[in-house]
Amino acid sequence: MPAVLLVVVAALIAAVPGFADPITSKKAEAQQVLAQINQLDVGLGKAVEAYDSATVKLQHIRKQLSTNQLEMRVARQNLKAAEKRLAARLYGLYVTGGGDSTLEVLLGAKSLDDIINRLDTENRVSDQDAQVLRQVKVFRRQMAERGAALQRAHRAQQRVVADRAAAKARIENGLAYRQRLLSSIKGEIKQLQAEAAARQAVLAAQARARLVQQQQQQQAKLNTIVVGATAQAPAASTGDPNAVTTVAPPAHYGGVVQVAMAQLGKPYVWGTAGPDTFDCSGLVVYAYAAMGVSLPHSTYALWNDGVYVSQDQLQPGDLVFFDGLGHVGIYIGGGQFIHAPHTGTVVQIANLSDGWYAATYVGARRIL
Repeated sequence: MPAVLLVVVAALIAAVPGFADPITSKKAEAQQVLAQINQLDVGLGKAVEAYDSATVKLQHIRKQLSTNQLEMRVARQNLKAAEKRLAARLYGLYVTGGGDSTLEVLLGAKSLDDIINRLDTENRVSDQDAQVLRQVKVFRRQMAERGAALQRAHRAQQRVVADRAAAKARIENGLAYRQRLLSSIKGEIKQLQAEAAARQAVLAAQARARLVQQQQQQQAKLNTIVVGATAQAPAASTGDPNAVTTVAPPAHYGGVVQVAMAQLGKPYVWGTAGPDTFDCSGLVVYAYAAMGVSLPHSTYALWNDGVYVSQDQLQPGDLVFFDGLGHVGIYIGGGQFIHAPHTGTVVQIANLSDGWYAATYVGARRIL
């Protein structure tokens, strides 16, 4: 009889929600919160790249403004000099009496513009005077063009500054919300972070071993060349010597992998490009800068650099893009890439075959 009672009590406890396992319930809650955070991180990543892209555009516009302002000053100085020469010539015509028709033009004109138009229309000037007139008209046109260009650049600057401010606001609001979500599952996060750190240690060790092997292979090839060996690795072939291939040029910047690997564990901070913190495109910019290559701090701008390379031809140093160009990493070989994922993470290694990355993979570019 007691055994039957125990079974009944156990069944009743299982049926009542209030007696659910608190640990299991907390884990389920943590998983839901993490799913929210992951979705939020995707949106934040795009907002960060929108901010970076606006920053690149703003830098370009500022250069345009500086150039246009310089050209405006030059055009203004040229116009003043040409108008001065024209005024001196007109004064000379008036003093020497350039003829009744010339005096008629000079005395009947209401302004310098009117004089220029009358003289040009009446065709009553010498070749020398005509040249002065042409110069004035050319420099005036340049002034008008530079003025219009400056206005366009100022309007573009205002739009980009507004876009940048909006992106910044989205990022800051998203980060605040993210922090509130994280604070609700602090204990679970610590355990997950410890597990992620252990996985990263394994991936980093594999990547470093692969780099050492690649360096040894390269050194062996160099040694073979030095001693005059004639043996060569078989060239890739389609089987048809006349076939047209789409093979990208060989990679020249495999060294960026070592630079990027040296940043493992450094925190993600949006809008930064090292040396202590990075966002995703910032890590690319930093690694390539160490190789003497200047790249734009924007995933969207990076997609326009180099040449496209198919996934089966990826080489270390190639840039891999995800999520509609909202994220970028550096391929390191072995189906892996290094990247700065999002707020709350560090520079780390991931597999191209991992779920989200495989599902959102856009393509790759090789910097030449």
